Amino acid sequence: MSLYLPRGYRNLLGSTENTEKAIKTVKDMFQVNLSAQLALLRVTAPMVVLSGTGINDDLNSVERPVAFPIKGMDEARAEVVHSLAKWKRLKLGELGIAPGRGIYTDMNALRPDEDLDNIHSIYVDQWDWEKVITPEQRTLAYLKQTVRRIYEAIKVTENKLYVEFPYLTPLLPEDIYFIHAEELLQRFPGMSPKERENAIVREYGAVFVIGIGGKLSDGTIHDGRAADYDDWSTPDGEGHFGLNGDILLWNPVLESAFEVSSMGIRVDAAALERQLEERNQTWKKELYFHQRLLAGELPQTIGGGIGQSRLCMFLLRKAHIGEIQASIWPDAMRAECHAHGIELA
Repeated sequence: MSLYLPRGYRNLLGSTENTEKAIKTVKDMFQVNLSAQLALLRVTAPMVVLSGTGINDDLNSVERPVAFPIKGMDEARAEVVHSLAKWKRLKLGELGIAPGRGIYTDMNALRPDEDLDNIHSIYVDQWDWEKVITPEQRTLAYLKQTVRRIYEAIKVTENKLYVEFPYLTPLLPEDIYFIHAEELLQRFPGMSPKERENAIVREYGAVFVIGIGGKLSDGTIHDGRAADYDDWSTPDGEGHFGLNGDILLWNPVLESAFEVSSMGIRVDAAALERQLEERNQTWKKELYFHQRLLAGELPQTIGGGIGQSRLCMFLLRKAHIGEIQASIWPDAMRAECHAHGIELA
């Protein structure tokens, strides 16, 4: 069990009722702001997909999905989604949405292999979004433009929340800082990726780390990323590789960098071929999703996920994600949190 217990922590919202009201306020406001910033249509999303199609997100390719047979479909296997990275792209193609517009949805997932701590739960809820782009927009400049729009949606939500709950003082900086994972490695040699994130985000308050999943100069990767959705191997135009990244905010309660979003320009056929080869996963080219992408039947897109409980946790100054969502926690974690004024749902 990994758990950080902030010294002198107190729930700024007081009662559970106030917390629930504030959660609803954040969720209602942010999805409106996000939709306006990125021109997104809300759609309904599945909780399960069929196994063996390649549609489910396999994250770092080691996490096990929750799977089961379906009696009414001759025992065909289905699995609870990890995220909707691939499903959204199929949906955009099905809807025929033009470049410049996209979709978002409330995604609910189960990730039973998560290591439970302050910010990780087996239950994952996020705004999964995806937007159609042109081939000419597959650039670092367009990625940064999109990140700034998402960050603006977060800032507007933070400021509106302050109007309704004046004790939740805004703390985000005016702008988000961009840095490539390789630059981060060179700037803080000898540190682990997490230590580098803490150092840079403590300094700037809000940071987008570019190039998650691609190899760095020391042969490592900054963090894991699947080979078949984000493009982490295409030259970014500034001397590095990668058209994806993570939005990190400085969390004063946990005193650490705090990831609220993973996103990026998605693989085209060339990047998919290249990344599957690098990860020794060329067998995936036979799967339904991958075959359609390689055949040029899916639109070029940019997309990502923004954690709902994570964003609420940050904006409401909570110490544990279990103060936001109802999930399953070890008895020892519940007891330890209770002893320090942290009440898990």
